[in-house]
Amino acid sequence: MELWKALQENLSFVLVVVGIIALLLLACHFLERFLPSRRRISSARRVSIVGICAAIAAVLHILDFPLLFLAPEFYKLDFSELPVLLCGFYLGPSASVACEGVKILLKLLLKGTSTAFVGDFANFVVGCSFVLPAVIMYHVRKTRTFAYLGLAVGTLCLTVFGSAFNALYLLPKFSQLFGLPMEVIISMGSAIHSSVSNVTTFVLLCVAPLNLLKGISVSVLTLLLYKRVEKILFHI
Repeated sequence: MELWKALQENLSFVLVVVGIIALLLLACHFLERFLPSRRRISSARRVSIVGICAAIAAVLHILDFPLLFLAPEFYKLDFSELPVLLCGFYLGPSASVACEGVKILLKLLLKGTSTAFVGDFANFVVGCSFVLPAVIMYHVRKTRTFAYLGLAVGTLCLTVFGSAFNALYLLPKFSQLFGLPMEVIISMGSAIHSSVSNVTTFVLLCVAPLNLLKGISVSVLTLLLYKRVEKILFHI
């Protein structure tokens, strides 16, 4: 019975992952029909650009690091959304989702998982919540102003959606699949911030600041690097 229950729990998680990935790809493919000035390049070149950006992103993802003054050690900061954003700015929303997904697959092949795959799923979904608004707004009008606006909206989505998604789904699922009681997770937050007493305060004081810091830092790097690396990285 316990084995069957475990299989059911993992199967439901896998189905949620597959469903969200498929939904994001379909939504982006549909949306791209209405975006102006679509870049026309060959499929082979498109695949190669996504692959290069995903490989760089996977390396940056592996080089993640905790910020123990903000959140427990299983929450880590990485800059892997930077190549994904560069790829999305050049190719569009669906390419950014594909790049984000390949990044996670490469990271799992190279390093495996330490969070029962929940952290990897979180990185993909929350990463998309940051990247997609920025990429879509930039492709509506490819100006520096729209790049600023898109990255600002993306950072807001990352902070708000990332916190809510953690509270409602990711933390309970991590507790369930990893076998770590929610009380223990909350206590890890309390050790950093004395005001943490439940899931809500945990995400507000631990998760939200980390996501905000990531959004701001990756946005600044994207604005500094995109035009500088565009010819080098994409004109291959």
